[in-house]
Amino acid sequence: MPRSALPPSRPHTRTTVFTPRLAALLRDHLGKDAFRLEPDTIGVAGHELADAILAARRATETERPTFKPLHGRSISRNEASSVMRTVGRDVREALSRPLREGVDLSGPWPHTGHFFLRDLVLGNDPRRLRILMSRNLELTPKLTWSVIAAGAALPRRLLAGRTLAGRTLARRSSRGAAETALAGLMADDAGYQARRYAMGMYRRAAAPVCFTVSALVANALWLGAPFDDSTPNRNIIYESLRMLPPSWNILRNASPEYPAIDPRIGKGDDILILPLLSHRDPALWDAPDEFRPERWDHTDPDTAPGYLPFGHSSERCWGRHMVMPLAELLLDLVRGDGLTVDPAQKTAKVPLLGLLGVEEVRLIRVRRAV
Repeated sequence: MPRSALPPSRPHTRTTVFTPRLAALLRDHLGKDAFRLEPDTIGVAGHELADAILAARRATETERPTFKPLHGRSISRNEASSVMRTVGRDVREALSRPLREGVDLSGPWPHTGHFFLRDLVLGNDPRRLRILMSRNLELTPKLTWSVIAAGAALPRRLLAGRTLAGRTLARRSSRGAAETALAGLMADDAGYQARRYAMGMYRRAAAPVCFTVSALVANALWLGAPFDDSTPNRNIIYESLRMLPPSWNILRNASPEYPAIDPRIGKGDDILILPLLSHRDPALWDAPDEFRPERWDHTDPDTAPGYLPFGHSSERCWGRHMVMPLAELLLDLVRGDGLTVDPAQKTAKVPLLGLLGVEEVRLIRVRRAV
């Protein structure tokens, strides 16, 4: 991809502090094609090699980030696709409704955006389901499954519905509003194990609505706010995904296809493809460490080499069509309300978590000059 010349960016006084392991990746391996990370793991950042590896075969069930086996039960692609289509319908329904007036999105992000999205899309679902979107459950998987086990043990009927694979009908909550179709996937005549599985699936499917989108928008605000009025939200999101991709690595377990692609890969080597590095490769991007949303005026995110925020072209993330409109909505609300990053905040930490993002960004309301 030829790099287009971009105008200089505005002076930036904020510092993004990566956790030591992420900082070491950026320091030691940026611009490299492939390198050994562990005795049995090869890191890949070169876009051509990454393309070849990802195109060689589809992800196995243990490599899929969302639909890994649940409670020892495999999740078929048909079931996963059905669940994601259901969530997509819920998101479209939420976006079609008038927004509640007086929403205040100032405060700490991504927490504030997370709670807004939870209430927007899932707010009419039973509490035992909505609690699965608590950020506190991110502390440990053990806590998550304890909450699921407690919710599944409750004797009264959860929701209307039949099976995860079947057709479902939404039921009205006690507040008179329709629960999500995703909530309707809970079987009302199922036993404890089926309810436990369904609640785990609910969290797996709904998490991208709350966690991923709020993290993505928080990253964008930290990296670039305040934004020029002429800058499209979509460009801001694509650039945020470039600099801080929430899915910053893609795992492929050792497979016989890979040594044939590159002799540096041994037959027992796992592969960690690193969008964190390819998204900042100076051979691919002009001024890669600068937040420049205008680069997307003439760059196609679906074909840009090394750009993998939603996976490879051979196997795109099913959630991308939910992420983009929700992120654009959030940015619209933040920008329209005159919110920006607190000028007193000069640094933000990026911890080593499955979802890459700044730990906390403080948003405040500023008055625009007349």
